[in-house]
This record gives sequence, structure tokens and C-alpha cells, in this order.
Amino acid sequence: MSSAKADSDWIDGSLYPDEPAPETLTALGDRIDFVARLCGAWDFGIMPVPETLHAVLKPDWREAVEQTQMLTSCAYHLLRELHGLAPVRYLGPEFPHLRDDPCLQMM
Repeated sequence: MSSAKADSDWIDGSLYPDEPAPETLTALGDRIDFVARLCGAWDFGIMPVPETLHAVLKPDWREAVEQTQMLTSCAYHLLRELHGLAPVRYLGPEFPHLRDDPCLQMM
């Protein structure tokens, strides 16, 4: 197996139902697209495999995560936190059963 192929084994082809999955993700635009696809799937309960998550958490993905700006995505906000990026305002739905939970104050 070539080194390039081994380096791209973590790319989840199921995130590309509309086009062939890329062989590599080196361009910033391709990485932003991948982060958007990853977060979109994750928000709907399709968890990334560990290899994919480990790859996206590498420092060289930080810029792509920061520039994706999916402010309505819970997964995106988690990726920002895991990269040590400053929090940004969440624009998704509020869940009253969580927001109004009196036990939340004890956490």
C-alpha cells in the first residue's frame, strides 16, 4: 500500500453521496467541505470513525475547522473546542428541557 493511500484511508466515503470521495484532502477548500460534511452527518447521529476524528483533530486541520463556520451545528462547536479555538455563538435551537433544568446549576 502506498503512503498516500495509507494517509487517506480515514476519509469516509459515505460523506460523499453526491460525488466520488477525494483521494486526499490537502487544499483548504476541500478540508472545509469535509468538515461541513462530517459535522452535518454527526449532527444527525452518524458518528465519525475514530480514524477520521483523529485525522481531523490534527493541528493542520485547525484553520479548516475555524473557517467552516457552521454555527448551527453542535458537532462543529465540539470540533472548535477540541481544537482549542475560541467559542463562537451557537445559532441552533434551544432545548427548554435542558435550558430550564434546575440540576444544570449544580454542574
